[in-house]
Parts: sequence; structure tokens; C-alpha cells
Amino acid sequence: MALAFVVAVASAVGLCWLMSRFFLKDYYTDMKLENLESCYRAVNQAFGENMELTEDGDLILEKLSDNGRVSLLVINPSDTGNERYLFTTEYNNMALGRMLSSIQKYLNLSTGQAPYEVLRSDSENYSIYKLYDETTDRNNIDLFGKLDNGCYVFLSTSYQSITDAADIASGFLARVGIVVIICGAVLVYFLSNLITRPIHQMSEIALRMSHQDFEARFPVRGNDEIGILGDSMNKLSERLEVTIKELKEANNELQKDIQRKVEIDNMRTDFISNVSHELKTPLALIQGYAEGLQENINDDPESREFYCEVIVDEAKKMSRMVKKLLTLHQIEFGQNTLELERFDIVGMLRTVLEATDILREQKEVTLHFRETQPVYVWADEYLIEEVVTNYLSNAMNHVAKSKEIAVSLQKMGASVRVSVYNTGEPIPEEDLENIWVKFYKVDKARTREYGGSGIGLSIVKAIMESHNQKYGVINHPGGVEFWFELDAAEETTTDGRLVEEHDSDH
Repeated sequence: MALAFVVAVASAVGLCWLMSRFFLKDYYTDMKLENLESCYRAVNQAFGENMELTEDGDLILEKLSDNGRVSLLVINPSDTGNERYLFTTEYNNMALGRMLSSIQKYLNLSTGQAPYEVLRSDSENYSIYKLYDETTDRNNIDLFGKLDNGCYVFLSTSYQSITDAADIASGFLARVGIVVIICGAVLVYFLSNLITRPIHQMSEIALRMSHQDFEARFPVRGNDEIGILGDSMNKLSERLEVTIKELKEANNELQKDIQRKVEIDNMRTDFISNVSHELKTPLALIQGYAEGLQENINDDPESREFYCEVIVDEAKKMSRMVKKLLTLHQIEFGQNTLELERFDIVGMLRTVLEATDILREQKEVTLHFRETQPVYVWADEYLIEEVVTNYLSNAMNHVAKSKEIAVSLQKMGASVRVSVYNTGEPIPEEDLENIWVKFYKVDKARTREYGGSGIGLSIVKAIMESHNQKYGVINHPGGVEFWFELDAAEETTTDGRLVEEHDSDH
């Protein structure tokens, strides 16, 4: 914008200079010619037909006398040889002599003795000539003619002044033009910056908006077009920010829904596959033994009783597995609402442990649990009891070597950690992450032996994650420790001696 303006100004100044350089002299010449013709008409009006000045003649000639740029001489035709004149603006003898000499030359033009350049001519009254005067060493423009009363009139002006004036004017215009261009360029530079600065600001804001940065705002300082546009951009930025935020939230929700749908579909597929696999064996046993009873393969009562016991046992296993699957399904899909309450975890542990007395006696398992003081926590007591039951059931099924199980509590800052340890073989490192997956079994033969379904630890995982609490498993040299944590309901103390003995048991 600034460059275009400077070029336009420079072009205008250059055009003016060219016009003055090549046409100013002609224009000045035309003005001089018109001035001489105007003077001729004024002199003609000043003298009457009897070669006497009219009433206004003195005033007219006085004005011509004041015009020093034009020399005037009016003479009687009969007195040219005697150099007598009626009126003149020159009172210098040399000037009068030059003027009379020029008149004589002009009178001799018809003989072809003076090759003057004719600039303009009125054949009946006057002619205007351009000539070089050797006495004054300058060019002149002379008007020579006759008045209406028959007197000769001679008007003369310097042509050199026209040339000098044109050259001076061209030089002056060139210098002024350069100054104007420089000043104009500086002024336009600042004006263009003043005009384009808000446009640059809006451009930067638009660029930031394209990168989803809607914090930038245009400072509106007026109600002109720039101010209105800036205010519109600010409003657009605010609306885009709100709209994109809503779109992102909707997109996140949609992504979550899609992810959840994918997970649900995968869970359904895994569920159907795993359930089909787990039910296949007990169903095959039930079908086989039932067909055996139907066909009376063994007629003795003991065999029939054994067949019935197998069928009942497998049916119970299927029933337990279905119940666990339903429980896991309810927890994973959020259908089982948590009922957080404050309860004594020690009392709950004792109740669960007492329920396993008969089974422990049958397997000759030694239990270590010496907590006596109440320890209160915040959780869903029913679900936490399910976690403890699964941990104890898992420990009872895998206990070996010295056949010891230790249950302990430990304060962990604002949490309480419950641990269930059993002696036996450690879990292979490559299986530690997979034991929480539904139907995953480290030792399938052993699991089948005690009737495990591979769902118990999956239920533990679902329950603890629904509580947003930590859980895990640790391998020890002599056994395995499963643990979980709960929020402590109040400041509790754990018997340090018990923790030490627990560690020694491990």
C-alpha cells in the first residue's frame, strides 16, 4: 500500500516535471504573445483617431508604464526619420535608439533585408517577431504594427526571461518533487503502519484461532470498520471456543461409548467362549453318567450311587460358576451399586475364617491370625467379604509344603492393607499379570482337581476397581501373598508384634 502510494506520488511529480520541462516554455511564450496583443489593443484604445490620447488613455498608458516587462514606443509615420515619437516607456537614449532601429528594420521587412521569425501575425494590424538583439545580447519578442490612427506601435519583451523562468521552474519543481516524495514516503509509511497494524493483529488472531487458541482478543478502540471487525472476531472466537469445547466433550463421550461398546462386545465374545469351554467338561460328565444310569451299565447300588454323586457334584460346580459369573457381570457392568459403610474389618475377617474351620481341619492347614483390636474401614462390606473369601479359597486350594496360611493387617498411611499368605509354589512371573483375567488358570490340571473355575480373582479385580483401591500379588521364597487396601475410617493401630511374626511366618 505504501509502495503503491509512493509510486503514484513519484509518477505525478515526474509527470509534472516533464510537462514543465517540455511544455512550460511554449506556455510562457503563448502567455507573452497574448500579453503583447493585449497591450496592443490597450494602446490602440488609448489613442484616438487624431493621434491624441483619449480620456482614459493616460490611465491605460500609465498601467503599461508600470508593467516593466513590456517596452512601448508609439511614433508618427512621418517622423520616423527625425526620431520623433508620441509616447514611450523608455527614456534611455540607448533604449530609444534600439527601438527606433528595430522599427526601421521592421519597416524594411518587405525588402527581405531582415530574416526574423514570425510567431504570430495579424496581416492588417500587426505582426509578432522573435529576434536576437546583438546590442543587448538577448532574444526579444517584438510586436510591430499600426494603430487605427495610422501611428506605428512597437512593443517588446525579453524572450530570455521566458527561457530562464521555465528552466528555474523545472529545476524548482524537480527539487520540490524529490522533497515531496521523501516526505510523502515517510508519512505514508507511518500512516500505512497505523492502518495495517490492526489488520496484522487480526491476522495473527485468526492464525491462532486456526490452531485452536481462542485466548487472544482484539483490542477494540473505536466504532469504525476495524473496530466492528475486531469485535466480530472476538465474538467469533468466543463462540468457536464454546462450540469446539462442546464438540470435544461430545467426541470424548462418543469415544468412550464406542470403546465401551467394543469392550462389551469383546467381553461377550470372551464370555461365550470361556463359558462354553468351562461348561463343556461338566456337561459331558453329567451326560455320560446320566446315560450310564439310563442304560443300567452297572446294576449294583454302589455304582449307581457313585454315578449320581458325580452328576450332583458337577451340577454344583456349574451352579457355583454361574453364580460367580453373574456376580462378576453385575460388578463389571455397574449393575451392583456400592454401599459404602464403616465397619470393623477384623470382625469380618474372623467371621470368614471361622467358616473355613472344617475345611482347614480336613486339609490340616495351620492358620495365623492374631488381630484382636477393631480396625475400621470404609467399603462395601458384602463385596469385601467376597474378596476375602476368594483370597482364602485360593490360598486353601494352593497351600502346600508346611500348609500354613497367614492373614494380617498393616497400616499404610491413610489406608489399611489386608494380606492373605499361603505357603507353596510361587506363581510363574509370566503368569502374574494374567491371573486376574477371567478363566485364566496357571495349572489347569490342579484347578480341575479342586473344581476351580478361574473366575474368583477376576471378581476380586472387579470389586477393587469399583472401589478405586489397590490390590495385587507378591511372590515370596516360600509362598504367595495376595493383598488389597481400603481407606481407614479412623486412626487405627496395628500390633507391631503381629506384623513381625507374620513376616517370620513368611
